[in-house]
Amino acid sequence: MIGAVFVAQGRQEPERILGSFVTELDGRSEAQVHNARICAERLNGKLIAPGSEFSFNSLNGPWSRDRGYRRAPVSYGGQLIDAWGGGVCQTSTTIYNAALEAGFPVIERHAHHYAPNYISPGRDAAVAYPNIDLKWRNDLGVPVKLVVRAEGKYLRVELRAQSAVLRKVDIWQKPLARIEPRIVRISGEPKTWVRNPGKAGHVVETWRSVNGVRQKLSTDSYPVMNRVLDGSSYR
Repeated sequence: MIGAVFVAQGRQEPERILGSFVTELDGRSEAQVHNARICAERLNGKLIAPGSEFSFNSLNGPWSRDRGYRRAPVSYGGQLIDAWGGGVCQTSTTIYNAALEAGFPVIERHAHHYAPNYISPGRDAAVAYPNIDLKWRNDLGVPVKLVVRAEGKYLRVELRAQSAVLRKVDIWQKPLARIEPRIVRISGEPKTWVRNPGKAGHVVETWRSVNGVRQKLSTDSYPVMNRVLDGSSYR
């Protein structure tokens, strides 16, 4: 966990990993992975000054075609549509969890309408430029560096700082409800194809303890998405 050595205020301090997190890219569409990679490249190496806020949208947005992003599935009003930058929410989610592990105060965070597949319900961080953001504050007295890399099937985030401060952080969740999807058949014909695979609904609390101080981070509700089987003659 100890990397390069820097000089600050007349003394040397090691660069330490304050918090880190990994999510899997496996199972995501090619365009979603592409967008997550571009986003990671833009954020890698960014410095968050002491006392200042990290804003995902300010540092990375907008995710438009002219900036190299592609159309990919995103959740909008409970429906999946193709939009520029689909997949960047995986990057914001991974950064959010690294910030939680580092013990940083979270200023703004939003859940998705439906629970995403790449993270546990209640641990996601949805973004949409310009008004749905992820923000957390660097409350240390030194800059914090983002190390964001898409390597193979994994997206890795490390928050590093030239600091002797390593907080004791525990994160846990309390599942309050799980609603299994129903099977909805559009027609009764024996040959069917899956129009929607379905997704369970959840209600979950997420808690964190930083140096013994407990805090409820969120209570999130994700509706169930029913499994739809289509036996009609057209496709």
